[in-house]
Amino acid sequence: MRTPLRVGVFGLLGSGNLGNDGSLEAVLGYLRAEHPDAVVDALCGGPEVVTARYGIAATRLHWYRGEYRTASRAGAIVGKGLGKLVDVVRTAAWVRRHDVVIVPGMGVLEATLPLRPWGFPYSLFLLCATGRLFGTRVALVGVGAAPIRDRATRALVRRSARLAAYRSYRDTLSRDAMREMGVDTARDEVHPDLAFALPAPPASGPSGPPGLVCVGVMDFHGGNDDRGRAEEIHRRYLDGTTRFVRALVEDGRPVRLLTGDACDAPVVAAILDAVDSPLVTAAEAVSLADLMKETTAADTVVATRYHNLVCALKTGTPTLALTYAAKSDALMDRMGLAAYCHPAREVDADRLLEQFRALEKRSAELRQTLAERNQAAARQLAAHFTALTAALFSSFSAKETP
Repeated sequence: MRTPLRVGVFGLLGSGNLGNDGSLEAVLGYLRAEHPDAVVDALCGGPEVVTARYGIAATRLHWYRGEYRTASRAGAIVGKGLGKLVDVVRTAAWVRRHDVVIVPGMGVLEATLPLRPWGFPYSLFLLCATGRLFGTRVALVGVGAAPIRDRATRALVRRSARLAAYRSYRDTLSRDAMREMGVDTARDEVHPDLAFALPAPPASGPSGPPGLVCVGVMDFHGGNDDRGRAEEIHRRYLDGTTRFVRALVEDGRPVRLLTGDACDAPVVAAILDAVDSPLVTAAEAVSLADLMKETTAADTVVATRYHNLVCALKTGTPTLALTYAAKSDALMDRMGLAAYCHPAREVDADRLLEQFRALEKRSAELRQTLAERNQAAARQLAAHFTALTAALFSSFSAKETP
């Protein structure tokens, strides 16, 4: 009798970030289609959400529940420190129960947003190290990477990547970044972001109010290297985005505010309060599928978060990106919209409005371009999943119990 394949998925899943959960959904879709007998469970940030939403067993990533809260009291500091030791045992016990562990997409090899080495980089290192120790194949599938200046974070990320049994990236910049950090990437492949494998709503064109613009916002404070001026960056981003939304409203355009993480809610509230118009509403999306429904209904999208961009581009909606990292520029270039990027750190509402109007003048042409690029992305991801099966699962195809 054949032994069921045991597959784990790992990451900050179910924690409020729609992009991370969308990557998980894409991998689960692949596993259910190509390996339907596999027993799948997760080690993740929000196990209750993952179990309820995706129907798989899930275990909490960290023993200490206050892992991502600032530790200012002695008890919290001790709890975090003890948690790091307990997590070694917990991670090892979880990993050894599996044949394969997949880290689905996400920017797990980058620090483009504020990140401490003893947070997720440490957790990823534990995963990859115990995978190597127990002979469990750890696969970093379609992940993002970027140059990292902090020495401790860079060391953990580099070692994790070297210990993984399989690596693929969501763009060439990610592979180049890992090569520059000393990882041998000669056999690593680049494919479109995993979210492009998710089903999109029917391409029927805009179905919302005439002239609808979706504006995806973010609780943006810069990256890991911007901590000293984080509040200044956030204020400039919020002020510029608010002025842009107000200008759209003055033109009579309905605006739908989108988010991609639970932490973005205060930015939505601030814009609604500042503009105070019935033309501005907020979406309540809980998945990338919800975001795609929103972007399908729009004439145009202006967005900051990476997976807001992915959703808009996937649905073929002309999109302008407020970019905060090279991954966003690379995505826009890949989809044929490189000319429509604007720096999130320096939002100039007047210049943004000019770019927006230029984008809308080419709307029909760009919709055709996006349709062609999406077809190419679908073919590339099909090849990616075929390669993943060959690399990770071929030796288990005939595995049987005595």
